[in-house]
Amino acid sequence: MKKKPTIAIVQEAPVFLNLEASIDKAIGLIENASKNGADIVSFAECWLPGYPVWLDFAPEASIWDHTGAKTLFRILAENAVVAGDQNLARLQEVADKTGTYIVMGTHERCGATLYNTTFTFAPCEKTPKAHRKLVPTYTERLVWGRGDGSGLHTTTTPWGELGSLICWEHWMPLARAAMHAKREFLHIAQWPVVKEMHQVASRHYAFEGRCAVAAAGSIMTIGDIMEGFQSLNINEADAEAMLASMPGEPSDYVHSGGSAIIAADGAYITEPVFEKASTLFGEINLNQQMEEWQTLDTHGHYSRPDVFELSVNTTPQHGVVFEDK
Repeated sequence: MKKKPTIAIVQEAPVFLNLEASIDKAIGLIENASKNGADIVSFAECWLPGYPVWLDFAPEASIWDHTGAKTLFRILAENAVVAGDQNLARLQEVADKTGTYIVMGTHERCGATLYNTTFTFAPCEKTPKAHRKLVPTYTERLVWGRGDGSGLHTTTTPWGELGSLICWEHWMPLARAAMHAKREFLHIAQWPVVKEMHQVASRHYAFEGRCAVAAAGSIMTIGDIMEGFQSLNINEADAEAMLASMPGEPSDYVHSGGSAIIAADGAYITEPVFEKASTLFGEINLNQQMEEWQTLDTHGHYSRPDVFELSVNTTPQHGVVFEDK
């Protein structure tokens, strides 16, 4: 076992809204990262098949019953992964083949609802572990449902526990406390783009949890968005018009990356990279993490269970439960 595992963050644009093409691209990027020494490979929030950028940039995205918004939702649902499907099986196969742990942000469809879901793939496991974002942020509620506590888990690796949270979950103090109690050696912080406050949250998480943090962001231009949509070869004029309504030139960045790798003391292992497609690598010093626990262990000597108590409901939540009497 390597004493210092290597994390790689893939900061590339997906083939926007095209699930099959994005899977193909992801597999090539994972295999390349593995050949270059990566033990763990992470992608950004809902990288498969791309963050729903029209929510932030299309002027009419939130208008009730808007044809373009409804069509884009349908296209996204058609290009979402489903638990147990062939798309996830292909990622499991590449995890098995390369021996790497893969953390992939997706749009997941369950029934008629979409979720912002992170899947973590471990080599030679039957199925990946899923974490659904607990609270979609602001306009994201037009697209995603809410996750539950069953996804607050970690994956055991040879180096310790590997965990993740998505975007603004890093500003949910109780979610952080729950994950710190899992004793992560590496935490994947997935964002659409790792701008200034997201850097702050990621570095704070590393310092508070005494773990390494891979802050994973995506890179995408207006041109990437339109080319990805056009790669679907579908005649959906209203959806295309909504995407085309986003201001900017084809070369303008909608998401500018900002991915970074952070040590357990909050310092950068790998500095943030903006406006550049790349794969970032960083070694994780496990000895440093143990040393940092001397001064702060939020689930140990720096906790006050006599004052504060947190109970986490990890039971999957279902609106309808059928029982045989």
